[in-house]
This record gives sequence, structure tokens and C-alpha cells, in this order.
Amino acid sequence: MHAELLRMASELAGREEPFVLAVVVRRQPASSAQAGDMALITAAGEFHGWLGGSCTQPTVVREARRALADGRPRLLALSPDPEAERRPGVAVFPMTCHSGGSVEIYLDPILPATRLLIFGASPIAQALATLGRAMGYSVSARMDGAAAGAAEDPARPGCYVVVATMGDRDAEAIRAALALRPAYLGVVASARRFAQVRESLLAQGVAAAALDSIRSPAGVAIGAQEPAEIAVSVLAEIVAQRHAAAGAPGTPGEAETAGMEAAGTPVIGEEAAAGQAIDPICGMTVETAGARHTAEAGGRTWYFCGEGCRQRFLAAPERFMAARPAAPRPAAPRGPRRSAGGA
Repeated sequence: MHAELLRMASELAGREEPFVLAVVVRRQPASSAQAGDMALITAAGEFHGWLGGSCTQPTVVREARRALADGRPRLLALSPDPEAERRPGVAVFPMTCHSGGSVEIYLDPILPATRLLIFGASPIAQALATLGRAMGYSVSARMDGAAAGAAEDPARPGCYVVVATMGDRDAEAIRAALALRPAYLGVVASARRFAQVRESLLAQGVAAAALDSIRSPAGVAIGAQEPAEIAVSVLAEIVAQRHAAAGAPGTPGEAETAGMEAAGTPVIGEEAAAGQAIDPICGMTVETAGARHTAEAGGRTWYFCGEGCRQRFLAAPERFMAARPAAPRPAAPRGPRRSAGGA
């Protein structure tokens, strides 16, 4: 199974599609999982592999999607006694498999490399390309003409773009860069030069709001003089914007040790987000889209993590409905949310 999952991972990575690799790193009897068991979760929420009983899958899939959204790995612990497992750096959830036991699963989000597109043939452009590759970016350096390069470049919306043409068709390069709808667009130019180019672009019909989004002079103020120093300052600005957009990570374990509520896991008595519901038996969050275990009672649909919880509910629905007051029917199932991929 590992070989099959690794081949699938290689194919997804080749297509630059994000996914999560999940590995069991610890288990206690009588969990059916074994250390080293592995699964792959796609951005669409598809689950491939084995991590123990199916009751673990809803939690793993939900947390895998969160890992893809913030780009950070996490360690999950599923235990019949969650309080006993709480410790820094671990997100703890209730284990609902009737076999008991506990399992710890490491989630590693695999995201496509951040795209960096550079316009220009200047020494600064060359330094940006060299340093960008060293930092792990997927670099496209278009040094042979702005318009032709933009038309052929595979960069998607959300990429990071730097114009370092240094007076060689600056306006053409900026227009081509804006057409890509980048997450960041920096122009390496003096304030005077950029003001001239801006007036020219306004006269050509480019929206003022689009031009106002450009960072120029690009880079953070570090007193850079040499091409490599200027490249460092521009990449530092890109790094700062990337992390600001993703949300600054907290102290490791900070949210996890604050309990299930801080970790984003609804408990009995809380309402789930749109497209989710709370299992009235065990309190687990269940994705309503494509849910396999449901029941109709009290004029609404109830969702369950597995058949065991569903049968317990059907044996005495009034008891569990009283413990969990009626709430509006969950929103209609939504399509899976794709990860942006880029950081």
C-alpha cells in the first residue's frame, strides 16, 4: 500500500496539486492501526490508505484540509480519554471507535512551490532568480521580452511577480504582470521613474486601483546598494507578505493545549460550521456532503461518524435529541474547497 500511495503522491506533486500525507506514529491497543500505517488525503477530501478504523477518517480529513489551508503540519491524538493526552504540540480529539485504544497521526501538507515570476534581464533580475531558486521558489525568469514572456508563462493568479526591467519596456512589463492578478507585484525603480511609468499607464487606461497595489520601490528598507542586496530586500518583502496573508503562526501547541474548542473542534452543545454537523452521540464533527450515516428524527437530519453512533441514536432518539436541542437543518452540501496551492 505504501508504494501505491507514494506513486499517487508523485503524480499529484507532478501536477502541482496539494495533498496531505498522514502517518500513524504511535498507537495503543486495541486500536486497529499500526505504527507506520499511511494515508493520503487530497485537497478535495478524498481519503486513500489506512489509519485504523473508519471512525478516525472524518477527523483526519477535516484536519488535513486545515493543514492545506495554513500550510503547517500537525500531530493529532485520538483517544477515548482526551484529557489524559493533552500536551503541547498535540491536537487532541475523542476516539469513538468501539474497539477503544488510541492513535497518534502526523499530518504533513505537501504544497506546490510558490511561483516567482521575474521580468527583466538586469543584474537585479538575475540575482532575484538565483536567490529565489535557493529559497525553494518555482522561478520563471522572463529576460527576453515582457509581453512574449507573459503570454508563455505558466504562472497562475496568486503568484509573486517582480519587474526589474530597469527602464527597458517597464510599462509593457507592468501591464503584463497586472494581467496575471498576482498576490504581490513589486517594481524595482526609483520613485521618480515609477511616477512617470504610472502616468503613462493611467493614460493607457490602466485602473488607478491596480497601480496603487504595486510595491515600488520594491523591497524592505535595509540600505541595499548592490544587485544581490536589492534582491534580498525584495525577497524579504515577499516573505513578509506571504506570512501575513497566511496568518502568523502562534507558539507551537498554543491552540491545541487550550482544548478542543480552541483547536476548532465543536463539542456537544455547539453548532458546526456550514456544511458540517455534530454527531449527537460522540460530538465529532461530520462533513454533511456525501455523509454515509444519517437518520431522520424530530423534523431534521442527524449526521453520525459511523454506524455504531447511528444505531445508538435510533435506539433512543428522544434521549439524544433532548441532550442536543433542535437546530436549523445544516446548509446544503457544498463542493470541496480547493486549496490555493501557493503559499
